[in-house]
Amino acid sequence: MTVTAVAAPHIPARLGRFVLRRCPPHLYVSYALLWVLALEGSAATLDGAAWRPSGATWIRVVSVVLALLFLRMLDEQKDLAHDRVHHPDRPLVTGAITVRELRGAMAAITVVLAGLNAALSVTAASLILVALGYGLSLAPLEGLAPALRDRPLLGLAVAYPVQLLLGCYVYGSLVAAGSVTADARGALLLALCACVFLHFEFARKTAWESPPGAGLYSSVLGPRRAAAVTAGFAAGAVLCEVLLFAPRGPLALLPCLAAVLPVHGTRRFLAVRRGGWPMSTAAVFVAVTHLALAVRSMVLP
Repeated sequence: MTVTAVAAPHIPARLGRFVLRRCPPHLYVSYALLWVLALEGSAATLDGAAWRPSGATWIRVVSVVLALLFLRMLDEQKDLAHDRVHHPDRPLVTGAITVRELRGAMAAITVVLAGLNAALSVTAASLILVALGYGLSLAPLEGLAPALRDRPLLGLAVAYPVQLLLGCYVYGSLVAAGSVTADARGALLLALCACVFLHFEFARKTAWESPPGAGLYSSVLGPRRAAAVTAGFAAGAVLCEVLLFAPRGPLALLPCLAAVLPVHGTRRFLAVRRGGWPMSTAAVFVAVTHLALAVRSMVLP
């Protein structure tokens, strides 16, 4: 009891250091902000409605940030055995944070998310909790099926839906609020966002060399095929963009210009033939695409 009492005041500081190291706010907050603005604004534009960020928008942004933090904390626990071998400097391995502290933070995040989204609608609260629940289900699933860790593509197929569920949360909460009307274009818009994310996901795990335990997609597909898939997701995002917004005229397709970045990344990766995919181009592609989608929604009549 004495140890707990002494340690308790230090828990927020320990959690803060964990967040700064494993969930850099400038990356997580920027991604969540741009993603929500892009998705919400584009959905309104497709519905023919004028759009500006509202109070509900900021609740969705905060909710996605907290959900991503929740999932990062969950991944730290799922990956503990792997990190003990391949990443011995990780906070959970070194004792800079404990499993109990992470689980306490995750419980607090769940309560905050439920409360925030109950202010929007029962649907919004339900959708965000479904996303968290799916993430939680991955831990026992990986325990029952070790192949999910040993086979990166299978692991991605099982883990990625949690990101898709977060997209469904943003879109579904808009529908529940009456801000947009649900139709097939919503599915295509979610596919656009998925392609942007998966371009980055494949880029960060595509390299000419494959260190032990890295879990690279290129170690399964080979560098060239992994590069083709990486570029293919960027092309898929552009295709979705054209199918959705071409009827609005050339100005509506300006976000497609961001495709020059993955083209450059692909050419550089294949030409250099060493190292990994140029991550700066992949990260900027994600940021520029989302920003362009959001800005377009505010300037188009």
